[in-house]
Amino acid sequence: MADRRIFEDREQFLEALRRLVREGVPGERIRVITPFGVPEVEEILPGKRSEVRFFALVGAASGTVTGLAFTILTSLSWPLIIGGKPIVSLPPFIIIAFALTILFGALSTFAGFLLLSRLPSLRGIRSGEENGNAFIILIEDGERR
Repeated sequence: MADRRIFEDREQFLEALRRLVREGVPGERIRVITPFGVPEVEEILPGKRSEVRFFALVGAASGTVTGLAFTILTSLSWPLIIGGKPIVSLPPFIIIAFALTILFGALSTFAGFLLLSRLPSLRGIRSGEENGNAFIILIEDGERR
C-alpha cells in the first residue's frame, strides 16, 4: 500500500518533497501527481535516462545494414555491366542506406516509446480517481518494484 500525502499549497508540497529526499527516500519510490507542471519537481527528484535511445540505435543500425545489403545484393543478383564500371559501387548505395537508417530509426523509436510507456492503455496514462487542484505525493512500499 502506498503512503499518500495530499497538499493544497504548492510551497508546502515542494517543502515536503524536499524533506522526503533529505530523509533518504529513493526517488524511484516517489510518485508525484500535480494539477499543472511544476518545474521544481524535476530539480528535486533525480531523473533517470530514457531507454528509448537503445531502440533508436538498434533501429538505425539495422536500417543501415538493410539498406547496404539490399542495394549490394540487388546489384549482384542482376548485374548491369556498363562501360567497365564496378558492379558494387558504394556512393549511390549510401543514399538508400541513409534513407533506411532514418526510416528504421524513427519507426523503432516510436515503437520503443509505445512499448516502454505501455501504450495504448488508458489505465497507464490516466488515474482512476479525480484529484482536483491537489498536489499529491505517493510513496510506494520498499519491497515492491
